[in-house]
Amino acid sequence: MERGTIRIGTTGDYAPMSYLNPLTGEYEGIDAELSKLIADSLGVKIEYVVTTWPTLAADTQADKFDIALCGISRNYNRARTMAMSDAYGEGMFGKTILCRRQDEKRFRSLADIDKADVRVMINPGGTNEKFAHANLKKAQLIVHDDNADIPRQIAEGNADIMITETVEAAHYIREDSRLSAPLINEPFTRHSCGILMAKGDQEWLNYINFALAEFRMDGTMERLENKYLR
Repeated sequence: MERGTIRIGTTGDYAPMSYLNPLTGEYEGIDAELSKLIADSLGVKIEYVVTTWPTLAADTQADKFDIALCGISRNYNRARTMAMSDAYGEGMFGKTILCRRQDEKRFRSLADIDKADVRVMINPGGTNEKFAHANLKKAQLIVHDDNADIPRQIAEGNADIMITETVEAAHYIREDSRLSAPLINEPFTRHSCGILMAKGDQEWLNYINFALAEFRMDGTMERLENKYLR
């Protein structure tokens, strides 16, 4: 509050969570709206700090920003080394696949995907990459640095599968008729998202959790989840 800004770390590559629109230069998505609400509650402006999935943990621990919001999965690995807020989007997130519409009958299970002739494209550093390495031993794993570009790569046939989240898959099949998410209602995992920060400031974590609780109580969170995640 003394600084007049809240520093928010984001990758800006994950629709419908936090996506930097190249046409407008503005961040869009549920996390962009949550960021504005948190900033407004403090009476400060947002200062976005660009991070990446491979550097997210290190940047958080190095105090490059006050909080990070970009569709960050709550998991034990993160909770052991950083602080995570209470959950939002409970039951709406899970690992699934994006493929070309013409291939939707071809991929009905992990076994269908984990074959030597299947090309799976993943973004580095996040839980999608971890899931792919843990569960796919035969498929060809292709690392692509631009997460927001992977759906186009799939649609154009440069890879067969994108490992992604259910909410991201739903967004892209609405945007591109060439794409399909045949397992979106049967995700491989289920989890929620949270706001990430460095350990050691319990008062700040308490405030963020208080804000989330207020947004839940007054209907704001339900409105945002309906707008972006359903």
